[in-house]
Amino acid sequence: MTAPARPAPDASATPDDPGGTGTGIGTDREPGTRLRRELRAVHALVHRDLLRLSVQRVHTALMLLQPVLYLFVLGGGLAALIPDSSLGVGYQAYLFPGMLIMTVQAPAIIVGIRLITDRQSGYLRELLMTPVSRSTLLLGSCAGGTLVSTVQGAVLLGLGGAVGLPYDPLLLALLLAALILASFTITALSLLLAVSLDRPEIFQMLLGLVMMPLLFLSGGFFPLANLPGWAHTLSAVNPLAYGVDLLRRCIALRVPHQTTAVGIEWAGRQPPLLLEGGLLLAGGVLALFWAAHRFGRPE
Repeated sequence: MTAPARPAPDASATPDDPGGTGTGIGTDREPGTRLRRELRAVHALVHRDLLRLSVQRVHTALMLLQPVLYLFVLGGGLAALIPDSSLGVGYQAYLFPGMLIMTVQAPAIIVGIRLITDRQSGYLRELLMTPVSRSTLLLGSCAGGTLVSTVQGAVLLGLGGAVGLPYDPLLLALLLAALILASFTITALSLLLAVSLDRPEIFQMLLGLVMMPLLFLSGGFFPLANLPGWAHTLSAVNPLAYGVDLLRRCIALRVPHQTTAVGIEWAGRQPPLLLEGGLLLAGGVLALFWAAHRFGRPE
């Protein structure tokens, strides 16, 4: 009697999928394999956003044009009307942190719009069919949006010398860190809104209603101390206000003579710098977790 012949090995079998089923089930049994797969997915989504940034150069330049015009046209015109003594610095230097926030919020918002359009086109459904968790896809979108926003903010940061800021390496590092925090939080909030809506028109309409008021209540154009009491209350929960104030206080750390008017206040006192940064980070993390919770539900 001869022994039964063993089945021939499946040609489609791979080290990550020993059974050759193509499902990748075998990968989850190996320590660290699933984590590597999730990280590769995040890297792919970030790489896609960077490719889009390098290809859509005209679109990127147009997004940078608005804050540059505000900074040099509006800022230059109002600088002659607003005395430096009322702000502590020239108006263009005062306006600069607000324009940095305006620069990073535009690409951060586009991440939310793209998520909705990907859902409508069916591309998102194809991504959901891959052996990657929904939370990972959302994290990759947030990481890509944060990086693109920070890159665009860094371009405008290079114009700081035109408004009197020194090119101090430590100052630039502090401002870049603050931009990363602000970009992350705005991107996470944009994704939270996007997973709650299913039509890009509604998303854009809501943003049109709230973004300009949020910018005006951020202290980016004029001191918050000049606002009425109800506006002070709104600015205390405005993430853009914390981003602007964080940038201004980073500048004041390295350039003492550029101490500007007080920004965010709680009961008449300014919160510590690290607390402001921590709150901005916590707001972004909470928004991302909430978005992941909503995005993780089956459609």
